[in-house]
Amino acid sequence: MDKYCVFGNPIAHSKSPEIHAAYAAQTGQQLTYEKRLAPIDGFAQAVHAFIAEGGKGANVTVPFKLEAHKLANALTVRAQAAGAVNTLIFSEDGIIGDNTDGAGLVTDIVANAQTPIGGKRVLLLGAGGAARGVVLPILEHRPSALVIANRTVATAEALVEQFAALAGEGVLSACGFAGIEGSFDIIINATSASLSADLPPVPPAVFKPGALALDMMYGKEPTVFMQFAAAHGAQTRDGLGMLVEQAAEAFLAWRAVRPATGDVLSALRAKL
Repeated sequence: MDKYCVFGNPIAHSKSPEIHAAYAAQTGQQLTYEKRLAPIDGFAQAVHAFIAEGGKGANVTVPFKLEAHKLANALTVRAQAAGAVNTLIFSEDGIIGDNTDGAGLVTDIVANAQTPIGGKRVLLLGAGGAARGVVLPILEHRPSALVIANRTVATAEALVEQFAALAGEGVLSACGFAGIEGSFDIIINATSASLSADLPPVPPAVFKPGALALDMMYGKEPTVFMQFAAAHGAQTRDGLGMLVEQAAEAFLAWRAVRPATGDVLSALRAKL
């Protein structure tokens, strides 16, 4: 059987084996998928050991996405844009690095939440690694505006500079949280605030009535950001759909077949 895995540290919490087992069963693909705890200072060695065992590909989670980017012999366009890699494809030509996070988020918004991005005003909160990976896929859907707000404005401005050539005139802009102006159709929390039950300092006016507010984090209960957004008239969504969809994108890259995600997402949701 073809072997796949997910590398991380910690890794015990990962839902990826469950997700990919469901995709394999659904599509009739013969493969195994396991969790692998890589030493903090031994990621590259762990990957090469897995390749030596016959591994065909791997997912990469915290804290190794930047190391995976360096390790790859070639990068997809979206991995280059993200500056990080969460999917590795082991080929005869070496290690190919991909990033499926942004595609997963956009698919969850457009297909699962049935919220088109084209022509909409989008606010992206945060400018770190999580945000960087989603800018290109969002721009590909042609929003009327994409505002990147971050505590450190210079970090957001650097992202705008990187992607400016891909956006239409005046589409992409950066600001601090205090400088957010106007209301938005889609608000994405890509900060780590929800990990510590904090709220990014955004004004309630950012939420248009019925706006979609998505937090990349997920859990049994709505995050503080989701609760805040709901209290101000937004429809809310957590990051579980993004997780399931980025996995489907990786599965497609490895097996050339795209699994259906609806039942897998529902099953995971029920177990939270």
